[in-house]
Amino acid sequence: MQQRLGDPRIAKMYGGDRFWSYAALGLLWALYAFVFYKIQPYIPSPEVFWLLAVGGALVVLFNTASILVMISHLGEDREEIYGLDVYYLDEANKQKSSARS
Repeated sequence: MQQRLGDPRIAKMYGGDRFWSYAALGLLWALYAFVFYKIQPYIPSPEVFWLLAVGGALVVLFNTASILVMISHLGEDREEIYGLDVYYLDEANKQKSSARS
């Protein structure tokens, strides 16, 4: 499995995954904020309000941390992670071109 270091396809794949990870994180925060805003009229007491606020904040905090760690891991090992994908894409393209001949 020979792979060039610094392959631009790997950088493109990593950039796409990083973008969509941040987009999912932003969507998560927006959805939690929206839902919390919309349910406030139905919260019966301040104790329940704070219970929901703390619980939601913990969920968002742990999900944010896990996504940021995942992005960090992808960045550290991108040649290994995406190199395998690129290798198999190249092999599939070779098989397609040899089947046409």
